[in-house]
Amino acid sequence: MSLEKARSIETGLQTIVGRPEDFPAINEKVKKKSFLTRSKYILSHMTVEPMLAFYILPSMMIAIAVQNLNLEKACRVNLGISMEHCDALTIRNQSAYPDYQKDDERVQTLATYLSMLKNLVQSTIPAIILLFLGSWSDKYHKRKACMIVPVLGDIACITGLIFCVYYFYEWPMEMNLIFESVFPAICGTWFAMFTGVYSYISDVSSEEERTMRIGAANTVTNICVCLGTAFSGILYGYIGFYGVFFTGLVMELISLTYGCFSIHDSTENKDKIESKGFCSDFFQTSHIKDTFKTAFRSSNKRGRKRRVIGTMILFVLVVGPYYGEINVVYFFTRLRFGWNSIKYSFFTTFQFVASTLGTMFSLWMFSNKLKLDDPILGIISSCSKILGVVIYAFAPTERYFFLGVAAEFLNGTSFIAARAMISKLVEAEELGKINSILGILEALVPLIYGPLYNRIYAFTIDFFPGCFYLVGGVLTFPAVILFYWLYLEQKKEFLEHNAELINQHESKLLENHTEKITE
Repeated sequence: MSLEKARSIETGLQTIVGRPEDFPAINEKVKKKSFLTRSKYILSHMTVEPMLAFYILPSMMIAIAVQNLNLEKACRVNLGISMEHCDALTIRNQSAYPDYQKDDERVQTLATYLSMLKNLVQSTIPAIILLFLGSWSDKYHKRKACMIVPVLGDIACITGLIFCVYYFYEWPMEMNLIFESVFPAICGTWFAMFTGVYSYISDVSSEEERTMRIGAANTVTNICVCLGTAFSGILYGYIGFYGVFFTGLVMELISLTYGCFSIHDSTENKDKIESKGFCSDFFQTSHIKDTFKTAFRSSNKRGRKRRVIGTMILFVLVVGPYYGEINVVYFFTRLRFGWNSIKYSFFTTFQFVASTLGTMFSLWMFSNKLKLDDPILGIISSCSKILGVVIYAFAPTERYFFLGVAAEFLNGTSFIAARAMISKLVEAEELGKINSILGILEALVPLIYGPLYNRIYAFTIDFFPGCFYLVGGVLTFPAVILFYWLYLEQKKEFLEHNAELINQHESKLLENHTEKITE
């Protein structure tokens, strides 16, 4: 779940390398300012960004420590493997004893089972909350609450993990699950946070400022994801469980303090609405009906309903493999290459930077320079993904594994293409409802792909542990077909529109000619 949202880079990148019209100036003076001056302007007008940074950074920074805590608990507590053998597994000493490989597989199988349960909790509960959160926030102007509550969830999570370390041998691995997933899930996780962030930015900024402000928030998110991923393994290696968790807890408390005292809900255009109680206000089924009716209604656009549904399916096919892979890649690299947390952090950082650069290049070259349609960008991106996973699956050495990163260099633009296409199919007043549905889909995707990848890895760990990569490639191929179908539909709509204009022009000429003859 972290990620995706961890890889949600499209808005920030579009702001950085997008078309000139994507950079509306506040006024002519701002338009002529240099990049440095514009950066200073963004920094001086930051509101939610510091809170967002101190929320995202620790949640990424503790990721490796949490995974290692699960592995350690699985080995020493749940499976009861001897301390000497667990120590050998921890330091990746494959020659320590004869049954090393067997024990490693047992530990990883149990850890992947826990990961499956975590995905179940972190997908279903936030998805239910999202059905009501956006409409409730709009009606009662409660943006701040949407941001504060997820921070409280992470504080409870990290505090619980500290107790899990303290009572290491007394509490089984399942206690990690309760603190790691249940508390953040009932508080909305990243989905609730970003709902509050984007809504708050829209409230306090003008239409001219909004693109710049949303781009700044996304850029802050991406930087924090990259830094958190880069330092997660390093910090765990140097300061251990307590050091990482206490550092993360302090950062979350800073985020909470900043949010409580520095962010205030906008009172502009706020209508006084009588409250019937939180539950009655929040759980209104009319919000759900309006959202889905608006999203799937027919219009004068060619095949709008089919294309909207097709693009939503495409969205799932695009983001699904990522959410599946993040559950098992760390286990895979430990098993295949004997990596520790530091090497894995280096790889994920390299992968993220390469994906970001590839996305920027795609937007600049294919969209701005070559003017390719969005579906073509999606086809190029999906093919890059398929090529990359094939290399990952069969990579015999670390060098070939890193080559897979180069192969999927252009993978990041498929998500952007899907978002761009669906935004052009709906009216401006429908964008919020469509985005809420996409948020629900993104929350549910780990529920499908997480258990799927975990089960595939558990079943194939003995003879082909990289099989899950090939499954991801197979599941991505339908996205190529959908992108192509949407491209054909887009071209047909363009031709029909042109034919209609020609007919209108000919009718007008004929009418004028008839009038002249009559005269």
